[in-house]
Amino acid sequence: MGIAPRSTITTVLQTGGNTIHLGVSLDGISLEISGNTYLQLYGNICFSDTFNHCLYMAKFFAELLGCTLQDKGASPTLESRSQCRNNQSQSTKRKTNFFRSLPSEKSFRSLPSEKSLYDPVLERMPQTPTLVTMFDSSSFHRNLYQSKEESCSDLYYQDNNLLSGSLEALIQHLVPNVDYYPDRTYIFTFLLSSRLLIHPSELMARVCHVCVEQQRLNEPGLDKSQVRKIAPKILQLLTEWTETFPYDFRDERMMRNLKDTAHQITNGDEMYRKNVQQIMQNLIRKLAALTQYEELITKINAQSTDRMTVLKTKPQSIQRDIITVCSDPYTVAQQLTHIELERLSYIGPEEFVQAFVQKDPLDNNENCYSDRKKTRNLEAYVEWFNRLSYLVATEICMPVKKKHRARMIEFFIDVARECFNIGNFNSLMAIISGMNMSPVSRLKKTWAKVKTAKFDILEHQMDPSSNFYNYRTALRGAAQRSLTAHSNREKIVIPFCSLLIKDIYFLNEGYTSQLPNGHVNFEKFWELAKQVSEFMTWKQVECPFEKDWKILHYVLTAPIFSEDALYLASYESESPENHIEKDRWKSLRSALLGRA
Repeated sequence: MGIAPRSTITTVLQTGGNTIHLGVSLDGISLEISGNTYLQLYGNICFSDTFNHCLYMAKFFAELLGCTLQDKGASPTLESRSQCRNNQSQSTKRKTNFFRSLPSEKSFRSLPSEKSLYDPVLERMPQTPTLVTMFDSSSFHRNLYQSKEESCSDLYYQDNNLLSGSLEALIQHLVPNVDYYPDRTYIFTFLLSSRLLIHPSELMARVCHVCVEQQRLNEPGLDKSQVRKIAPKILQLLTEWTETFPYDFRDERMMRNLKDTAHQITNGDEMYRKNVQQIMQNLIRKLAALTQYEELITKINAQSTDRMTVLKTKPQSIQRDIITVCSDPYTVAQQLTHIELERLSYIGPEEFVQAFVQKDPLDNNENCYSDRKKTRNLEAYVEWFNRLSYLVATEICMPVKKKHRARMIEFFIDVARECFNIGNFNSLMAIISGMNMSPVSRLKKTWAKVKTAKFDILEHQMDPSSNFYNYRTALRGAAQRSLTAHSNREKIVIPFCSLLIKDIYFLNEGYTSQLPNGHVNFEKFWELAKQVSEFMTWKQVECPFEKDWKILHYVLTAPIFSEDALYLASYESESPENHIEKDRWKSLRSALLGRA
């Protein structure tokens, strides 16, 4: 294993023929997979020095990288294509450093103090800064209320930035009163990241309790004029919660608390009762749309079968390929963008954080929030990336003739280039990953007939070295274009999802959630919110391209090869070059085709 941090605990994990070495210490981490160094990260990192934590991280990487890891000794997925074209050994390694450091940007800056709308004499209490991208999105609203100055001994500020506070004080800071309404960025940040420490259902219960106790809503003879002063603000908070994090309310406890609080707020007032009805109707509509989407994804996945099964029942000569469905790379890239934006739109912002919430081992409640599957849409999106990669590899390995395989490679190079121009980096990386799979990369005679200049440029743009520096530069350019765009076409930014997940993972692991004094580390919450808020803006863009249902149906349901079937098709196209490949070819023919 490569150089590891001092006092390192090493975990060795076998997966898919690969050996994963993961070293974890208080100084940093080192990750090595089948001899390839994927990560060396050092610095002031707060990792728990336990074997269980080390094993948890190893399993996380095994799952996240599993789709791109080939057999032991094979080149990494993103290894340069030129190595295979130049007849270099397939086992040649190129070490790549995926992450050199955690994000080091400064935390958000707060806006200058403003006078309170309720008391022109009082200065605003230090508030959370405003994210332009958040307020530009339809899910967020302008501040309707300003805060009053108040004493918060359990909230710690520095340079007008909230850095930490007790959980109780942060919950209190979330609840509005007659003279105060929390800043939009604080609401988003706290609701997003507090789930690392407290279940949303428990948070909702405590927020409702503070509302009732603070305004004495459960006392007999309550002054309705007092209720009318606070009711709009509480309803606004509930509106923001249900609009930004609607999936939280799939939990029955959340819905029950929402209804109870709304009932106490309305208190027979017809106007507020209608507002509550509107909140509930919008929420139910969103949850119904989510359920329909999940059912559709399940149905689509059921239609997609293994290609080998099809080959046994249907002659290869009459099977279609992507070029027979559509020979225009730009149109195919547009349809891939349709799929990307639709699936992005159903990913809840909380899924990026919820993915790293670990269940309390002492909690055996089967209906507990932590037991419920809260990342299914994010997982479905990663599965789509894997499917597209395997579809590309399948389409390339399928043709019998070498010139047809070369034509297919050039076609996907053009599709990838159009994806790059559109700003669809996720499909771009999926296509590159598919063309870099070992069953495709070993087709040297086929690659010799391909004009690879454009592909080399695309590989350079998505080169993983220096923590994907080239890709991150291109992503910033696309994001800047999106901010000044005059059309939805220019607003499209679809990030490479797996890298975004890794960034958030290391951000979560690199900062402790609670400080030694028991305070919540709100600086960490800021950084998580900053990462996710950009995604929130990008996922709301409507795809401007016209749908082509024929292409969409093919891309989503066309049968694809398994990894073994890809190798078999590759060996059938270009004969094995050594004894190891010949033995594997015979084994695959026997297992998949029933031939000796």
